Amino acid sequence: MIKPLSVLQAAANKNVIVELKGKREYRGVLDGYDPHMNVVLKNAEEIVDGTSVRKLSTVIVRGDNVIYISP
Repeated sequence: MIKPLSVLQAAANKNVIVELKGKREYRGVLDGYDPHMNVVLKNAEEIVDGTSVRKLSTVIVRGDNVIYISP
């Protein structure tokens, strides 16, 4: 059985997509995470309704807003 945190561990330092509530997502390099699914992304791009809004060097996303994380 695959555990969610082991998937995140395998995705560390790789590009991921983090889908959030409110039709928002971030794409960037997974720099860190914790058991609550709070994640830190480096070189991230914020996307709202499919449109790139801005680029950020570091983003911290609260786990309670995450719908999914795709490696």
